[in-house]
Amino acid sequence: MCTAATYKTKDFYFGRTLDYEFSYGDEVTVTPRNYKIPFRYMGEMESHYAMIGMAYVAEDYPLYYDAVNEKGVGMAGLNFVGNAVYQEVDEAEDGKENVCQYELIPWILSQCASVREVRELLSRMNLVGTPFSEQLPAAQLHWIIADEKEAITVEPMKDGLKVHENPVGVLTNNPPFEQQMFQLNNYMHLSPRQPENHFSEKLNLTAYSRGMGAMGLPGDLSSASRFAKVAFTKMNAKSGDSELESISQFFHILGSVDQQRGCCEVADGKYEITLYTSCCNASKGIYYYTTYENHQITAVDLYREELDGTKLFRYPLITGEQIRWQN
Repeated sequence: MCTAATYKTKDFYFGRTLDYEFSYGDEVTVTPRNYKIPFRYMGEMESHYAMIGMAYVAEDYPLYYDAVNEKGVGMAGLNFVGNAVYQEVDEAEDGKENVCQYELIPWILSQCASVREVRELLSRMNLVGTPFSEQLPAAQLHWIIADEKEAITVEPMKDGLKVHENPVGVLTNNPPFEQQMFQLNNYMHLSPRQPENHFSEKLNLTAYSRGMGAMGLPGDLSSASRFAKVAFTKMNAKSGDSELESISQFFHILGSVDQQRGCCEVADGKYEITLYTSCCNASKGIYYYTTYENHQITAVDLYREELDGTKLFRYPLITGEQIRWQN
């Protein structure tokens, strides 16, 4: 399972955790403006906005998990198993474009400079479940898409494509987004401040420890609990406007839902862990990440590449722990 979030200080930040029991061989991947993007039903796009993100590259095609483009729009796909429903290919001449699930991130980020433009593009899309290959079937996903002004959640459901306003700028997995938002009502009493006794005037109840304002905030690894925890953490988080302060705070926000090996068994002897955590400065095009065994922040800068090029730029993840000795 996974968690995605947005954060705004002087710049706009977008990132996620990817939680799974194994890695496909993820790489930070830059798609330059003149890399020809082949679409299954729409031909090739020869020029477009550049983008950077985490991808599994298969047959020289970037299968992005999350990415931001040079205009500051970020997008991430998260598991939505049991709820995601894709449409059949529509051959009618109704003006809609058939977009495969695996193509959605490059299709959006290649041509949208704002969430407002994303909405317009989605209105003429038919999202289909054609797989990338026999070995890579269509993943059941929903998406968070955001810029510095707003965020939306896109969910392909049995009764059609749903586009929701996302005022918290957070997404996890099941249940559907509207239910996740409704469940925040259960936590409206939470506060970063120490609580007062409203239980009974007849009892002398006191706050016996620091941090009791957030008592009741869930700490388990379910997607509903992670949604509530990251929403509370993010919406109460404070940091300075500098780059180092901002990215440090962002990693702390997502660190509140880290998955440790051994706590989430998905099969006999197999455990889901936080394979990587990303934080992208979408305003400047810098992609930061940590991995399960490497807590040192690593960065890749979109603008240090030849963005008018035609070939992907790929950076395998640094996964070994990096320790800085002080003596």
